[in-house]
This record gives sequence, C-alpha cells and structure tokens, in this order.
Amino acid sequence: MNIAEFLTITSAIVPDRDAIIFEGKRFSFQALNERSNRLANALAAMGVGKGDRVATIQVNANEVVEAAFATAKVDAVFVPLNFRGRAEEFAFMINDAEPKVVLVGKRYHQLLDGVRSSLTVPVKFIALEGAYKDWPEYESLLAKASPDDLFPSATDEDTVVLMFTAGTTGTPKGVMLTHNSFSSYILNNVEPADPEVEEKNILTVPLYHIAGLQAVMAGIYGGRTLVVQRQFDAEDWMNLVKAEKVDRAMMVPTMLKQLMDSPKFNSADLQSLKVITYGAAPMPLEVIKRAIRVFPTTRFINAFGQTETASTITMLPPDAHDIPATLPPEEQERRFKRLASIGKPLPDVEIRIVDEDGKDVLEGVTGEIVARGPRLMKGYWKREEATKETLRNGWLYTGDLGYRDDEGYIFLGGRSKDFIKRGGEMIAPEEVEQTLMSHPAIDEAAIIGVPDVDWGERVRAIVVRKPGAVKISDEKLEAELIEYCRQRLSSYKKPESVVFTDELPRNPMGKVLKRELRLKFSQPVLAKA
Repeated sequence: MNIAEFLTITSAIVPDRDAIIFEGKRFSFQALNERSNRLANALAAMGVGKGDRVATIQVNANEVVEAAFATAKVDAVFVPLNFRGRAEEFAFMINDAEPKVVLVGKRYHQLLDGVRSSLTVPVKFIALEGAYKDWPEYESLLAKASPDDLFPSATDEDTVVLMFTAGTTGTPKGVMLTHNSFSSYILNNVEPADPEVEEKNILTVPLYHIAGLQAVMAGIYGGRTLVVQRQFDAEDWMNLVKAEKVDRAMMVPTMLKQLMDSPKFNSADLQSLKVITYGAAPMPLEVIKRAIRVFPTTRFINAFGQTETASTITMLPPDAHDIPATLPPEEQERRFKRLASIGKPLPDVEIRIVDEDGKDVLEGVTGEIVARGPRLMKGYWKREEATKETLRNGWLYTGDLGYRDDEGYIFLGGRSKDFIKRGGEMIAPEEVEQTLMSHPAIDEAAIIGVPDVDWGERVRAIVVRKPGAVKISDEKLEAELIEYCRQRLSSYKKPESVVFTDELPRNPMGKVLKRELRLKFSQPVLAKA
C-alpha cells in the first residue's frame, strides 16, 4: 500500500477532524491532504518525479509531515535530514542522497546557503517559515499550485524514504525503506480512522528518526490528531498534554526521565494520558518502574525496532507492565525483571539469536539478534558491501546483542561492537548497567571494555551520581559499587574500575555514545594497592 493512501483514505473518512495542531495552527485532515497535494504539484512542476529525492532540514513542524506525503504522491523519495547536523554533515548527506529539492527551516537558511560551495550536485532550496534571498518560499509555492489529487504509480517494493542512520562511527548510511516497510506494520497493528473514535497523539520524537516518522504514519492512518512539539521540552510537553487533553505519547527513555525529574511534574495535569509508548534506546529498569508508579492510570508499551526494520519488530505490551501489589512476592519479582526486556516478536516477524557463526544460541545465552519479516530495509544507499554484511539470506543482522529467557522474552545486551571479551568470557554491558542503576546512589551508568594485556579487556563503569544521594568519597563509592555488582552478577562481570562523570554523552535519541567514552576513558585498569 502506498503511504500516500494513509492520508487520502483518512481525509475521506474524517475530513474535518484536526490532523495536526502545531504552535497555534490547526489543520484538518482535508486541509492536510490539500496542502500535500499542492506541494506535490509544485514539486512536479520543479521536475521532481519517480525516484528523485526530496530532503528536509527542519525541526518537527506541519511542513515536514506535508513533505513526507507530497513526496510519495509524486513517486519520489523522502529524505528527512538530522536537523542537529553541522555544515559538513549536511554537505555529506546532500551529496550522498543527491536530492533535487531541499526544504529548509528558517534557523538553517544561512547554514545551508553556506554549504553551497561544498555541494557536488545541483539542488533547489525551498525556504520554510518565511522568505530568504531568491529561494522559492514555501507558502507562496503552495498558494500558486493546484490542489488536485495526484495518482502515484509506485509499487509496494519501491523506495519511499531514505533515512540516514545516526553515524556514531564513520559516516552516516542511508537506509532505503519501501512503501511496504511502513504499510506491513501499520495495516496489521493500527486500527483505521473511525468517525466515532477520537484520539490525540503528542509528537515529540524528531521526524528524521524512524520512531518519529512511524508515529506520523500510524497516527494519520488511525485518524489521530497529531499534537506536534517542535523539540522536546518537559514543561511545554506537560502544558500541551493538559491543554489538548492528549491520549497517547511516544517518548525515548531520556525524555521520560527528564519529564519525571521536572520540578513541575508533581503539579501537572496529565490525567488524559492513556498510553505511553517508549523505545529508541534502552530503558533503565528503575526509570520504567518509577514511571509505572507515578502514572497509575497510563498504560505503557515498549516498542523495539531500528531504522533498518522501518518500525517495531518486538513489543512488551501493556499487560506486561501491570504488577499488582496483591501478587505473591516471587511473581512480582519475575514481572519486574521482565520490564527490562523488549518483549516478544510481533506475529509477522521472526527473531533468532545467533553466535558469531550465525548458529542459534541456547536459551539464556547472549548472541546477536537477527530478524526476518516483510518490513526490512531494501538495503543501504550506494553501500553494496554494507548491505551484504547486514542482509544475509533474508535475515537482517541488527548488530544488537540479546538473549531469550525461558518464557520467550528478549533482553538486550548492548551493541555487538560494545560486547566485552574478558579472559574468554563474554560480557553484555546492558546487564551490568542495569545492575548499577539499581543502586540508590547512581543515576546513569555505562559499561565499556578497556584493553588489558592479561585479560584482553577489563570492565570499566562510567557513572553519574544521583542528585541528592548521600555524599561519600569516589574511592569509597567505587568499592561499594564493585561489591554491589559482585553480589548480584557473576564475578567476572563486575566492574574492575569506576569513573565518575557529570553526564554521559548521548545522541539525540538518548543512546549513550560508547565510542566517545572509549576514547576518553580507555586507559588501563590500575592494580589496587
């Protein structure tokens, strides 16, 4: 199913319902469809056609949503670029994707104007949020263009989105996603628009990330009103939820933690929230346990996927987050442990956990998570070797480590490149990190391996103290944390050194940048006197 149909179908079912609410502006589904048609016709007049790329550099805004659907309507490929990029990164991605047109937000006008000399391809820039020099201005283009529907001819297997990975190591890779990459998930997991059912979904995750774009596609097809936040701000988020009586939210773990840590959280009116979906980065067990406690009437869903899978492939559903106090202590403990998992595969997805030779590992043994199903990426843009390495015999090698317990729940163990090999023993950082974050003095933790002549690697913890925790010396707390882990984990997994820092480096989606930690803290572990 062509993703453009998500909008055209819903605009026919609930034409007058608000589709987007953004900074005082409201657009009905009918208006959103018409604006997308106008942009599509304007793009076509610029020579954009089948297979051409249309990029955006803009924070979350109605224009980005309009561009996604307009691009599909002309059988082109939507390329949402990370608006947090620097000039050289924008130049690289534009030269790599070779878009015919780039829609540019106001705060990026001068920056993009400055990279023109670095571009190896001819590009037309369209100015968003007002005029800039001689660039075509977005609203003027729409006003002059036809509102007539277009009829795209792309098939399910044609590429419709080119989304760059974060690029924490090396240059970003463009992931080619097809119409089927999105529709296979949405048609099987989202109820279509219903005139009798109204929901509002606050959109905070950036649209250059797969979680944000998936939320848009699901929301539009489901007839949900999207309350769009330009960029996440905890206080603004709470005000929007209250003012618009928002029903659903998608958050990454760092957003949820910032929200609960806000001094205004306890006085906020968030009673309308029925569902919070979280994902995109590992969820610390202590954070989700706290969230369940402070949002007693809200259901939680952990959705796991990655750019290369286009959307969710495993899920921990709401009922798995229900832990009544009336349960026996051992059952409560079992369910609390399950909260650290990413749940089970969705019905149309196959998941295996394999060793370095691609053979299935035993239950409870950590290996690489590989997936097969209808919504995998088509491949990496212009990267044949990288595609062959990641897609093997129909299976996507995710690069994520994990293990499966005796009930079929999958637990993450970090990225394969972050796996620590100590004296022949394999250590998954995620397990040690979760243990450290359960200590009352620790707010955040990251585990890295540091080179060692005798053991190959040793385990080092980089931790952030919890605000308000009892103050003790670094040396004393280090010893306490090492012993704390020793009592709860196999001895070889415990940290052999602890480094204290004010904050952990993270990408915009909250994932800790282990590469930066290794560069900064990889000095050898010194023997204790």
